[in-house]
Amino acid sequence: MNITAGTHLGRYEIRSKIGEGGMGEVYLAQDTKLNRKVALKILPAELAFNPDRMRRFVQEAETAAALNHPNIATIHEIGESDGVNYIAMEFIDGVTLREKIHQEQTELRKLLRFLQHVAEGLAKAHAAGIVHRDLKPDNIMITRDGHVKILDFGLAKLIEQAPMSVGDSSEVATAVMPQHSTPGTIMGTVGYMSPEQAQGKTKEIDHRSDIFSFGCILFEAATGKKPFAGESVVKSLHMVIYEPAPPITELNPSAPPELQRIVRRCLAKDPDERYQSIKEVAIELKQLRREMEGIDTTVTPSRSEPTGASAADATGRESFRPITSTPSPSLSTRASSAEYFVSGIKQHKLAAGVGLLVLVAGLTALGLYLRRGKGDVAITSIAVMPFENRSGNSDTDYLSDGLADSLIYRLSQLPNLKVSPTSSVMRYKGKETDVAQIAKELEVDAVMLGRLVQRGDDLSISVQLIDSRTKKLIWAEQYDRKISDLLATQREIATAITQKLELKLAGTDAKGITKHYTNNNEAYQLYLKGRYYFAKRTKDGIERSIDYYQQAIALDPNFALAYARIAEAYNQMPSYPYASPKEAIPKAKAAAQQALQIDPTLAEAHTALANSLVVYDWNWAEAEREFKRAIELDPNSSAAHFRYGQLYLMPQGRFDEGIAEIKRGLDGEPLDINMGATLSWAYLVAGQDEKAFEQGKRVYELEPTHPIGRWNLGLVYIGKGMYAEAIALCEKSFQDDPTSQRMLWNAGYAYAKLGQRDKAVEIINKFRELSKTEYVTACRIGSIYGTLGEKDKGFEELQKAAEARDWDLYRLKVEPLFAPLREDPRFKEMLKRLNLP
Repeated sequence: MNITAGTHLGRYEIRSKIGEGGMGEVYLAQDTKLNRKVALKILPAELAFNPDRMRRFVQEAETAAALNHPNIATIHEIGESDGVNYIAMEFIDGVTLREKIHQEQTELRKLLRFLQHVAEGLAKAHAAGIVHRDLKPDNIMITRDGHVKILDFGLAKLIEQAPMSVGDSSEVATAVMPQHSTPGTIMGTVGYMSPEQAQGKTKEIDHRSDIFSFGCILFEAATGKKPFAGESVVKSLHMVIYEPAPPITELNPSAPPELQRIVRRCLAKDPDERYQSIKEVAIELKQLRREMEGIDTTVTPSRSEPTGASAADATGRESFRPITSTPSPSLSTRASSAEYFVSGIKQHKLAAGVGLLVLVAGLTALGLYLRRGKGDVAITSIAVMPFENRSGNSDTDYLSDGLADSLIYRLSQLPNLKVSPTSSVMRYKGKETDVAQIAKELEVDAVMLGRLVQRGDDLSISVQLIDSRTKKLIWAEQYDRKISDLLATQREIATAITQKLELKLAGTDAKGITKHYTNNNEAYQLYLKGRYYFAKRTKDGIERSIDYYQQAIALDPNFALAYARIAEAYNQMPSYPYASPKEAIPKAKAAAQQALQIDPTLAEAHTALANSLVVYDWNWAEAEREFKRAIELDPNSSAAHFRYGQLYLMPQGRFDEGIAEIKRGLDGEPLDINMGATLSWAYLVAGQDEKAFEQGKRVYELEPTHPIGRWNLGLVYIGKGMYAEAIALCEKSFQDDPTSQRMLWNAGYAYAKLGQRDKAVEIINKFRELSKTEYVTACRIGSIYGTLGEKDKGFEELQKAAEARDWDLYRLKVEPLFAPLREDPRFKEMLKRLNLP
């Protein structure tokens, strides 16, 4: 039908044809009764007799007319005149969003403002039970005043409205009314339709389909490209159904990472993984704009204000897009939607038959094809930063820190990926994030940033993976889950990262990602609390960590990893010392053995058991077997390599091998103070004094207040005969911690070497006083006596130490502070007691 200018349809006088789309022709007309310009949408006469088409046409008018929002084009009337069915709607003077993006190349911040208002308009429609189903840049108009109008709810359908407690809520029921559309009919525009639309699953289409389409528009606004633009309709449909959109930063490196996260979530293939409300998207876009602009000066009109085209109605200003020499793609006669694609079958049956065969065969075959994302340069190393806790409650730090720790643990199991451990990344907690600097210090290719918000039982977890070399966003996602889903969510994130980095997993190589250490979410949260408090390395922290691990085991007696962590905690306590060896180490050994009884393949348990066998049982042969088994099970375990070098090889006098293993551990944890300091100690006992000094200074400068770093530098000073420097360092340390047994040991030894007997004895007396309230390692007192020349007292203390199984005795053979006692025959007897050669 082509209606000429001057024709009257009811009270409307036709002025000119604007264009046509899937639901009919559109004309500019004058409302002679109210003296205003309107747009008339006409259903072609030959299709008016199609009951289904007519039903949807009427449905469009009735449902859309009920909407009242400044960002939705107003429907004035549905009518019929001389057999012609029409809709009279608001006439909008402006341009489409497509023109804003591609022709005017409007800056991203303005485009996001437009799209925020689109989301607000959609929220109103969704709250009324209306789904657009054909959202695209051509159906979004921007008035000359910069106001947004959503057009053409021509493919809208009703979804069953559930009673709502809040009148204007955008949360709507997802149950659908009985469908009248032809089953399997693809409705929507190729390139913007959702996967469920592309597959013709009409019964599954709800408001979340609009959210997917909205994500496509967001992507195009940020990049100038469609996210799913194939060389053919079949390829485009396949991409929508099966393939992820490319990262925004590949096409626009300046796009904010937060936008990538929002788009990714909108474009989730599974509707359940998308935003569940477009209102959420509007809120996040508003916040993002504020972050981009510093202060957001944009004022969103209230719903009662006569803005944009609503105001234009009163003034008579034209407010529907004027006709141009090149019709809008949404109004042209070309195949702009799959609905038109299907209707063309009637005209070309043979071609249509071939086309459908190609479509079905292509989607079926290609649907089985596993697409692997490809990066420019391989990522072989990654650092997972401590998650930012935005809950406003420090009591939930265990969740943010624990989630990062769990991801580190799982990813570190992968054979082809180096992962910076928790001990290295925690130094960045609470500090401003400089991805390039972090990557340089940790020697990694990629950095993962995350944030976590807990509100009651709800968790919002945002994750970004950034290539530190190009500063490109590799992957981003947001997970809105219940806290009861935390365990599954961290597995999901780890799996997503693995897939994105194209790590080849086969057989047991995938165990770190797929292995379930517990299926009890409450036990898992208690485990996270244990890890959080253990990382503090204070006496109270380690004791609390053990308590949380034990609570986790009470809920899941088969939680082998929790047993292994108990063993780890008890093993560390005598080294500070927070507990006596006889009190702690048997518990460590029992916990490790229990873990291995549950899971013999757990590398952490083998490492912990080896630790106990060295420092308490002095069972060197069995300890070596356990260390080697741990490394065999997890070649990437920094802890296994480090402890093997520190606890077994160095005390045996196998210095080259020991240094190599400590370095292997340090390769995975380049900023770990304990490992770095131990490497310095290893150089010292191996007679490589200059290397020891350089390494000791380097570690000390990383964190001057770290007790292990300070103690080790003092050892290096002593080894080089720089006793005054060692004492000065000890006195500086005593200002922070006057009862540090390690620094007291250094000071007593240095005073004795300088001949300052009174000062050395004063240190011994401090040890005696401390022994009244805490465990004191007798072998350290024996070392000072030996340096003073009082060998009998020295060996008397060593005998006490042997009875108590002092933690330091395992390195009696090589520790420089025991050197003054080595020439005494009793020293060899002591080595024999320790089963050392």
